[in-house]
Amino acid sequence: MLGSTPYDSLEDRVAIITGASRGIGAEVARQLADQGARVALAARSREDLESVAEQCRQRGGESVVVPTDVTDETACQALVDETIDAFDGIDILVNNAGMTMHARFDEIEDLSIFDHIMQVNYLGTVYCTHKALPHLKERDGLIVGISSLTGKTGVPTRSAYSASKHAMQGFLDSIRVELDEQGVDVSVISPGFVDTNIRSHALGEDGATRGDAPEDTDRNMMSVEECGRRIVRTIRKRKREEVMTLTGKLGQWAKLLAPSWVDAISKKKIGDD
Repeated sequence: MLGSTPYDSLEDRVAIITGASRGIGAEVARQLADQGARVALAARSREDLESVAEQCRQRGGESVVVPTDVTDETACQALVDETIDAFDGIDILVNNAGMTMHARFDEIEDLSIFDHIMQVNYLGTVYCTHKALPHLKERDGLIVGISSLTGKTGVPTRSAYSASKHAMQGFLDSIRVELDEQGVDVSVISPGFVDTNIRSHALGEDGATRGDAPEDTDRNMMSVEECGRRIVRTIRKRKREEVMTLTGKLGQWAKLLAPSWVDAISKKKIGDD
């Protein structure tokens, strides 16, 4: 059913959030809790998840912690099962778990970077969505994918990351059509540069975490709080797609009309960082 009625309220809605231990995922959890939602928090670190869960409880939301490696299909099933046990249903699935990289393709020494990033960013979305979908159908639910502007156009030094986000976009666009008239909506959200620490965990050309990823202070980064607000607003509206920046919106048209100009801009902004 394309264009479903927006949620009147998120109070008592049950949301699974992957990658919820920090950054965008943790902030979305806190802001959903502000609105009375019940949240199942998924990531690999129980300790970090417990901290976010306590913050959610202090804001008035119920929460449950489910340590999960989204690259493990069995773990994704357990995440769904534990959420059902805790809250008796699922209304919203936020596929947020992700990792990035920073390396030119011709300098990459370990191609397992592509396997690992695709498993987390793309297959993690596939696994969680597949396991949650029967329950989402029961409650006219919403599937959310936290993508990226690099899921719209490729950029230098992010080849594996960009490919994974293109894959996520294509997958979610496809199942949106399949789920037409079944009550489940699909939202793809594409932030620009957000002030999180994801870049400090970026993989380098040798496949190891860089730990020294360059800062993006000259990029007018969006605060994680503002990004969270826009994501929650998109969830409330059950909106098909949200591209968060004006540059990103213009870039989609520019890619059709002047693709070489878009390449030059991405090279200037990202290629030399």
